[in-house]
Amino acid sequence: MILADDSTLLREGLARLLADEGHEVTATVGDADALLEAVAADPPDVAVVDVRMPPTHTDEGLRAALRIRERHPGVGVLVLSQYVEKRYAAELLERNTEAVGYLLKDRVVEIDEFLDALARVGSGRTAFDPEVVRRLVSRSTHTDPLQRLTPRERGVLELMAQGHTNAAVAKRLYVSQSAVEKHCNAIFDKLGLSGTEGYSRRVLAVLRYLGS
Repeated sequence: MILADDSTLLREGLARLLADEGHEVTATVGDADALLEAVAADPPDVAVVDVRMPPTHTDEGLRAALRIRERHPGVGVLVLSQYVEKRYAAELLERNTEAVGYLLKDRVVEIDEFLDALARVGSGRTAFDPEVVRRLVSRSTHTDPLQRLTPRERGVLELMAQGHTNAAVAKRLYVSQSAVEKHCNAIFDKLGLSGTEGYSRRVLAVLRYLGS
C-alpha cells in the first residue's frame, strides 16, 4: 500500500494505524510526482491519495489518481478529500469502475469505516463516502428521475452507491436480501439502467448518472 498526502502528520499516522492492523505500507509520499514514481517502481494493491497536493493544492492528487487508473489498472485507488466535491467523485468513475473509493478526510478518524472502505477497494469493489452519496441522491430538479423513487428505494440506493453488497444493505436496513433485490430492480427500472449487467457496474452507473 502507498499513502500520498502532503500532511506528514496524517500520512505517518495512517501508516502506523495500517501497520498495526497488519497492512504493509511500502511508501509514504507528499506530492503527486513522488506518488507516480512510487507506484511505477512497485505497484501496490491500493494507493490512498489526497485530492489536493503540492504545488498548487488544487487537484494534483486527483490527476495522479486518474493516471494511476490508466497506467496501472490493477491498483485500487482510495481518494481522500476535505470536502464533498461531486466533480472529483464523477471523474474517478469515468475510466474504470472497479477498485475505487472516495472518502472525506473526517471519515478517516472512524477507524472501522476507513478500514472497511480500504478492504472494499482492495478487493475490487467500491467505497464512496456516505455524505458524498447523500449529496448526490438528495439533488432535486423538475426532471430528476430520482423523484420517482420511494423513500425505501432511495435508502437502498444510498447504501448501494457507497459500495455495499445486497447482503450488507439487507443487514443495515433489517430486511431480507430478496427484498433488497426487488428494490434494486425497481431502482434501475426507474433510472433507465435495467439493461446494465453486473452488480458493481450497476452501482457505479447510478453514481455516474447522479453526478452528471
